[in-house]
Amino acid sequence: MYAIDNYDFTGKRAIIRVDFNVPLNENFEVTDDTRIRAAVPTIKRVLEKGGSVILMSHLGRPKKNNDSKYSLSHIVSTVEARLGVKVQFAGDCMGQKAAEMAAALKPGEVMMLENLRFYAEEEGKPRGLAEDATEEEKKAAKKALKEGPQKEFVKKLASYADCYVNDAFGTAHRAHASTALIAEYFPGNKMFGYLMEKEINAVENLMQNPARPFCAILGGSKVSSKLPIIESLLNKVDILILGGGMTYTFSAARGGKIGNSICETDQFENVHRVLATAAEKGVKIVTSPDALTADAYSPDANTQPASVDNIADGWEGLDIYDGGKKLFTETILGSKTILWNGPVGVFEMDKFATGSRTVAEAIAEATQKGAYSFIGGGDSVACINKFGLADKVTYVSTGGGALLELIEKGTLPGIEAIRK
Repeated sequence: MYAIDNYDFTGKRAIIRVDFNVPLNENFEVTDDTRIRAAVPTIKRVLEKGGSVILMSHLGRPKKNNDSKYSLSHIVSTVEARLGVKVQFAGDCMGQKAAEMAAALKPGEVMMLENLRFYAEEEGKPRGLAEDATEEEKKAAKKALKEGPQKEFVKKLASYADCYVNDAFGTAHRAHASTALIAEYFPGNKMFGYLMEKEINAVENLMQNPARPFCAILGGSKVSSKLPIIESLLNKVDILILGGGMTYTFSAARGGKIGNSICETDQFENVHRVLATAAEKGVKIVTSPDALTADAYSPDANTQPASVDNIADGWEGLDIYDGGKKLFTETILGSKTILWNGPVGVFEMDKFATGSRTVAEAIAEATQKGAYSFIGGGDSVACINKFGLADKVTYVSTGGGALLELIEKGTLPGIEAIRK
């Protein structure tokens, strides 16, 4: 494995896995180019050192090949603007045109392949199965795809280049063709890009030797989706603040009355186990004592404050209220290391964004006073950006699921593929 700064790109074609899964508006214009800008230093490094670049990425979740809605052609102009270099668009991943364009690339030139997920081989998930297909049939189809077409897909992608760079941290938790399998074709010629390297180092620094007290703030609507990271963090943190919809499941599990608030009754046993484990390990679990409730899930809903354990019938909790804001702020300001993943209310609606804003402002204040703050996960990053505080915290990660899995497991398929 090489470090990108030590690799000689002279005359080499580098195929770079980037994460250009960016939001588009109804006119297919990029509305947030953060991920594109994050990849620019790596791409420029290759070009400045005499190499050429083949960019590959996914965009959205297309269910079929060549769905124009998900074409990477929509983002070519934005990539060109950020790079200051013309980007040739192949229009496909596998066709003869893509192969010919790659072979003809000259030093300093850039080309982009079409959406990798136009091919089932990228994810290794077969398409077109009958709706009533049995589990055995699904497994057989998946096995056949991986043993045949997927291998050819990976081999074809690898044939375009002389070296491989993974700079897509946001997809590094997926053992997909372009994030893990392709690396095997580049022994001694595979490496992390600057973004991947920065993300890995930041997470390792965060988890291996944090200043204490170490406080993690987790938001999210469902206990079921956050349970693995909650259980993992109980081995690492001193304080765990829980916010968002999942806190109503915690309240209900403890006998609270939560009205129409989101609730997973099948998670009550897990809630009790989490609370028992936290008590055993000396981890303080912090939840808001109150909620801003609404009579509808709407920005125009009527609202009223309530105890989180006594929400009126027909009303649902959509944010924390004054008691929660005060408790969360005091807890955050008393911490030396802070990890934030997930808003504590429905921040997309301004009426229910004040709790998340309070958390963001408290983290910024704690950072100013010397704490190390790490913001990770799409919604948390959107929050910190919405409130204009991204430059007031220590580190903002580009990863969502990848970040949580790296914290939980200590490694990812996309990382292992480069390191081995």
